[in-house]
Amino acid sequence: MSKKTRHEEHEEHADESWLLPYSDLMTLLVALFIVMYSMSATDAKKFEEMSQAFSSALNGGTGILEERAAMPSKTQEDLGKNDKMGSSTSKKAEEAEMAKLRQKEQEDLEKLKKQFDQYIKSNGLTDLLSTKLNQSQLMITISDNALFASGQAIVKDDSRQLAKSISTMLQQFPDYDVVVQGHTDDIPISNSNYSSNWDLSADRALQFMKILLQNTNLNPRKFSAIGYGEYHPISDNDTATGRSKNRRVEVSIIRKYQETKEFTGIVPSAE
Repeated sequence: MSKKTRHEEHEEHADESWLLPYSDLMTLLVALFIVMYSMSATDAKKFEEMSQAFSSALNGGTGILEERAAMPSKTQEDLGKNDKMGSSTSKKAEEAEMAKLRQKEQEDLEKLKKQFDQYIKSNGLTDLLSTKLNQSQLMITISDNALFASGQAIVKDDSRQLAKSISTMLQQFPDYDVVVQGHTDDIPISNSNYSSNWDLSADRALQFMKILLQNTNLNPRKFSAIGYGEYHPISDNDTATGRSKNRRVEVSIIRKYQETKEFTGIVPSAE
């Protein structure tokens, strides 16, 4: 009798091994979402701050993420104050430096004037030469009698030494502009050399300047000559004494740092 093979029936159980990696995966996903949300919230905050700053800096309007106008930050206000303070400090420094330059210039010109005055006194020239220091220049005034024959522009031989002495004193301060000015009285000139007082005054200034520039220590670029004719008198032309004062040559050493802003050039001697 054959025995019928019987198969034992086994109860199948669900495989739960996948639960562990699944839980790990879910944990990782939750962590990822948390990180992404955190980054998103931080970026939005930064973006909002940047939006407010740019909007306020450009036009003071509303930011992108809010309706109310963005107020200037404390940093911006501080920067504005610092700029003003810096500008004020810089201006004060410039003014202080300019004051020092003016003071040094004043000392230079006073020293030069003292030398001229001493030379005039030592050589007995007080009736022919004088000096004057004002806000625009140091001016040396020389009577035409000390330099020229009547109606002529050639410097007399015995007067050339005067020009050379002046040039020697000028060479101590080579950075100043020097203007030589010629003047006449109002009596019309009538000779073969000059057709007007303009011509005579200009030539006298030029001839005197040429002797000054024989001193090679002087810079010709700093020198110029001007003729004013009879149009800038310092005395009346009704008397011989007045006319004599008007016939003159002036040597002007021009200030470089002048306080009078209106000054634009040479200041001829006033009437």
